Amino acid sequence: MSNRELLLKNCDVVSFNEHLQKMHRETTNIGISQGKIIELGQLNESHYKKTIDLKNLTVLPGVIDSQVHFREPGMTHKEDIESGSKSALLGGVTSFFEMPNTNPPTTTQELFNQKLELSHQRAHTHYAYFIGASSDNINKLSELENLPHCSGIKLFLGSSFGNLLIDQDDIFEKIIQQGRRRLVIHSEDEARLKERKHIAIDSKNPAAHPIWRDEESALISTKKSIHFAEKHNRPVHILHISSSEEMAFLKNHKNIASVEILPQYLVMSGPECYERLGTLAQQNPPIRDKRHLEFLWKAVLDGTVDVIGSDHAPHTLEEKNKPYPQSPSGVPGVQTLIPIMLDQVSKNKLSIEKFTELVTENPRKVFGLKNKGRIQIGYDADLTVVDLKRTERIQKKWLASKTGWSPFEDLQVCGWPVMSFLKGELCMQEGVILKPHSGEACDF
Repeated sequence: MSNRELLLKNCDVVSFNEHLQKMHRETTNIGISQGKIIELGQLNESHYKKTIDLKNLTVLPGVIDSQVHFREPGMTHKEDIESGSKSALLGGVTSFFEMPNTNPPTTTQELFNQKLELSHQRAHTHYAYFIGASSDNINKLSELENLPHCSGIKLFLGSSFGNLLIDQDDIFEKIIQQGRRRLVIHSEDEARLKERKHIAIDSKNPAAHPIWRDEESALISTKKSIHFAEKHNRPVHILHISSSEEMAFLKNHKNIASVEILPQYLVMSGPECYERLGTLAQQNPPIRDKRHLEFLWKAVLDGTVDVIGSDHAPHTLEEKNKPYPQSPSGVPGVQTLIPIMLDQVSKNKLSIEKFTELVTENPRKVFGLKNKGRIQIGYDADLTVVDLKRTERIQKKWLASKTGWSPFEDLQVCGWPVMSFLKGELCMQEGVILKPHSGEACDF
């Protein structure tokens, strides 16, 4: 027997195939040693210390959730790195990229390093962090974006607080000139949002959320983002697109912009979701009506959309139950991302290959992530194992977020994460964390 550590046999693997230059599904075996994939194919079981038979299960590269808010430091009554990453691991996600709108905001090297320290031996999955662009750190952004384990620079054009809100064009243009990596943008026009806030105040009804924060608010901001991106040849990543108008515009600017969408926008629509869930469906940008939902699906299938992220943005039920619009926007979602989208696979809305591309290969490419996102020799042995035929109900007792709720609670889905491997270690199986706090910082 050699010192090869783990053989996964009878794997139904879905991953980007380097030779074919496309997503590919095949039955094969995976050989793992020292945290890496060392061989693929018909392998000799006697060469390995341990074998796990994954027959009838589907093996994906470890799923990457490239937009989460884990609220630490400053808002840990809602979530923290430990609880948020536990949700991720139980949901089959093996790496997360976390946003900078904590308290204080992550805008300096010192505060960024503090998050890395808070993650060490506490995070249940692999991790990376965004740095927030502000009027205070413009001249340091090109240096900050190259810090080890930094997933990029995040820019809030609307709906943030303190010095993270950038609502002046001259500052926006200065920021876009600082650095070379893809700039990540929350795109809503703050001036229009302020001008129309009375709609929300007067209505006192969350069903007015997509009327207040209308399609035009998003499109104005996104057009501006593309204008500056093209002017300064700086690639951008536009987050959580929920309107058909924006998506149609972005389809023609794929040379400079990558695009993210959320599961909620593909399975929920107004006014029904607001009638059923009230403020629990409230998020920014808003969930819109069926016209948008249908167009967003077309954008997923025609390649306009690059990435699906959860935008896990937890608030307590007490906070969410405040009268609208005093209620905060955002919903938890990292733990339900995979089940919700696998259910759409089961309904033939998209293929397992397309889903896998959106949460592994494309995040890898968009953000320049090293050694993750593929089942390929030399890559980290981060794997998400799912049962495509398994029917489960999303129940409160399964949810690990401090918030204890989900807009998808009690929904029955087909398709379920059953195992998560981090660098070749089986860390989650059947809803049980076997190796806690096994996460390490991601490299770019």
